[in-house]
Amino acid sequence: MSTDTKAHIKPPKGKPKWLRVKLPTGKNYTQLRGLVDKYKLNTICTSGSCPNMGECWGEGTATFMILGNICTRSCGFCGVKTGRPNPVDWEEPEKVARSIKLMKIRHAVLTSVDRDDLPDMGSIIWSETVKAVKRMNPQTTLETLIPDFQANTKYLDRIIASGPEVISHNMETVRRLTREVRIQAKYDRSLEVLRYLKEAGAKRTKSGIMLGLGETEKEVIETLHDLKTANVDVVTIGQYLQPSKKHLPVKQFILPDQFKKYETIGLELGFRHVESGALVRSSYKAHKHIK
Repeated sequence: MSTDTKAHIKPPKGKPKWLRVKLPTGKNYTQLRGLVDKYKLNTICTSGSCPNMGECWGEGTATFMILGNICTRSCGFCGVKTGRPNPVDWEEPEKVARSIKLMKIRHAVLTSVDRDDLPDMGSIIWSETVKAVKRMNPQTTLETLIPDFQANTKYLDRIIASGPEVISHNMETVRRLTREVRIQAKYDRSLEVLRYLKEAGAKRTKSGIMLGLGETEKEVIETLHDLKTANVDVVTIGQYLQPSKKHLPVKQFILPDQFKKYETIGLELGFRHVESGALVRSSYKAHKHIK
């Protein structure tokens, strides 16, 4: 039996025990949950039902999605609605900044839908949001999990100039599966974006991939090598979970030992930090990635 076959198991009828999480608890979580509900604050933590919400909130980290909740792309793995997005809310930068201040967030992650419909692909709102957060919350550090902006360097430069501590763009999957999983995205274009960000002055770059879509161990390792060649600093590796029956099915549940193996390989390749585990998501332990 090959190493690639040993790395995976067929998905059982139910989720394996390592994918089960305890309900979030703790004083910090309870306080933040109350603020989010009271003021109807928009966090991807709650809308995406993130399994790590309690842990992250307890550490003062939260993720906010900007530019609406309707995406112009229709990726096979993503639960975000696809269609014609609503007009841009130019007051959004201030709203997000106030939310972060109200929640007393120490480290915030900003993400967004793809806005290929806009002349600037949303880069101006991105830049203004980072600036507003930093102006209103000078002690809060920031990670921006950005779309590819179709590798337009003018738009990427706007993000770099706004000064986030980390700029992240996810590869999501291996080269062979990119066309099926991401549809409008391109593997090499994403690598180009990550490479450019670092060369153009980004303080720290980061990317993430999901496992369980049919990739082999060899392909995962090749992707890690590609990310290292693009001078990426931080990598996250997690288990793909199917948002609905309309989305791509889970083909494997990856064993915990295999996630640990990928972490070891990543660190040996020279990444500054590797988060690898079934429940790892892009923003998991994000506050550690600025150190």
